[in-house]
Amino acid sequence: MTLTLNLPQALEQRLKHEAERQGLPADTLTLQLLDQYLPSKDTGGELAKLLHSWIEEGDAQEQKETAEFLIRTLDEDRLSDRLLFPPELKGVTW
Repeated sequence: MTLTLNLPQALEQRLKHEAERQGLPADTLTLQLLDQYLPSKDTGGELAKLLHSWIEEGDAQEQKETAEFLIRTLDEDRLSDRLLFPPELKGVTW
């Protein structure tokens, strides 16, 4: 795709200066900046990969302790006496 932009003079000078500083043509630097700052079309896939890597790389014992702490904290910090995670339902509903 060809895109023609009318840049304000100050922005054009900043772009040229930064391109020179990096030793790149201005159009190459512009493409890099657009790619860096525009959201990826597959952000959901990237997030899923990141979460999956955390699961695979994580220490199983640490994950178990963290889950137990989270469940205990959620059950303790409630206005109701009814537990969100009753022990008798462990392995059945959660």
